[in-house]
Amino acid sequence: MYAEKDTQLTPPRFEQKDALLIAGLGARYAQGGDPAIPSQWQRFSPHVGHVPHQVGDIAYGVVANFDDEGAFDYICGLEVSRFADLPEGFTSIRLPPRRYAVFMHRGHVSGIPRTMSAIWSEWLPSSGHKFADAPFFERYDQRFDPRTGEGEVELWLALEG
Repeated sequence: MYAEKDTQLTPPRFEQKDALLIAGLGARYAQGGDPAIPSQWQRFSPHVGHVPHQVGDIAYGVVANFDDEGAFDYICGLEVSRFADLPEGFTSIRLPPRRYAVFMHRGHVSGIPRTMSAIWSEWLPSSGHKFADAPFFERYDQRFDPRTGEGEVELWLALEG
């Protein structure tokens, strides 16, 4: 087990994921995230089930395009089979096939930054793995309750090799 600030990490599982097309609402945030991310999800929620070419009902929070100051793009979205006919204001991202370390975050979503910090500062340096300069994502399935913000969220960390 790895721990930081009372965050208990269970060992990850490793998965090879096929390409994934995500469409949703995007915004740029400064290093460390932003309290506006939950309101971004609130704006996105009414679109769930109504996105053209939507595949399933699993939601994704994609973190991409870090710059030298640590700012990044965050897209809350859904998997789609193609990017055609998206609602006005939507953005899209294609995640290429890649290998991931998949961690489980349990509890309230407000604790995800602590879990990510433990992954970056404790697990990754001692794991023998290297982070790929690629997007990583949160995966919200039926184990997560969007009304309460509680449940289980998978954190998919892109790996080299």
